[in-house]
Amino acid sequence: MANTKLTVATALLLSGFPSAVFPQQSSDQPVDVAPTPLPKQCGQAEGASAGHTMPGMAGIDMSGMDEAHKANMTAMMKMHPAMMQGMIAKDPDVAFACGMIAHHQGAIDMAQIELKYGDNDEAKKMAQTIIDAQTKEIGEFKQWLEANAK
Repeated sequence: MANTKLTVATALLLSGFPSAVFPQQSSDQPVDVAPTPLPKQCGQAEGASAGHTMPGMAGIDMSGMDEAHKANMTAMMKMHPAMMQGMIAKDPDVAFACGMIAHHQGAIDMAQIELKYGDNDEAKKMAQTIIDAQTKEIGEFKQWLEANAK
C-alpha cells in the first residue's frame, strides 16, 4: 500500500499544481514543507503560492513509508511550489533562472537523502556529483540574477 501512496502522491505532485502541500508523517504531526527560498529577484512576494494545498495531497498519510521515502516526498513538496513561483517571473530569462534554482535545490536535497539512506556506492557517487554540479550552477544563476534581473 505504501508504494501505491507514493506513486499516487508523486503523480499528483508532478501534475502541475503550483502549491505547497502538508502531508502527515504519523498521527497529526505535519511535515515542514515550506517552499525552497528563492533570491529576491525572483519576486516571491508577488503571487506567491505558499499557503495553498494541492488537491488530493493535503493530509496524505506517510506513516507507512520508511524514512528515506518520507524525506524524498518532503523534498519534492518543498521544491515544487518554489519552482512554480520562480517560473511566474515576468521576464522569461529571470523565470528560467528562478525555476532552475528551485529545481537544482530539489535535486541537491534528494541527492543528500541518497547519501544518507542509500546503500549503493555508484548511486552515492552520482548523488555527490549532482550536489557538486548543481551547487555550482545555483551560484551561477544567483550571480546572473544579481547582474541581469530587472
